[in-house]
Amino acid sequence: MAKTATVWLAGNRYQVDPSLIGCRVELRYDPEDLSQLTVFVDGAAAGIATPLLIGRHTHPQVPQAARPAPVATGVDYLGLVQAAHEEHTIARIAYRDLPLPGLEAPAPAGDSEDPDRHHGDRKADQ
Repeated sequence: MAKTATVWLAGNRYQVDPSLIGCRVELRYDPEDLSQLTVFVDGAAAGIATPLLIGRHTHPQVPQAARPAPVATGVDYLGLVQAAHEEHTIARIAYRDLPLPGLEAPAPAGDSEDPDRHHGDRKADQ
């Protein structure tokens, strides 16, 4: 164990009781839940190792500095991306717009007549 009362496991850093500094420890844990590890020394439970969170300390009463507003660059990045996309995809076949065989729209009712039949000719339909 490190001199800072921390141990490493699976790329995570955990803090343990400082009284264990210099001792050889065994860590037992659930592989699906690395939120807390049980620490053993010489086969006896010696405490829990918890994830070490390192953050910036700021006192709650100290007013925080306001972040400056972002400066406009005048460059339309979304427009540039869209133009590049259209340049690469223009003139390509849009397969989703092609009609599928057998799924053509039905012909209008007036076009279903026999093309050889004329208006003046009457054929026996009975």
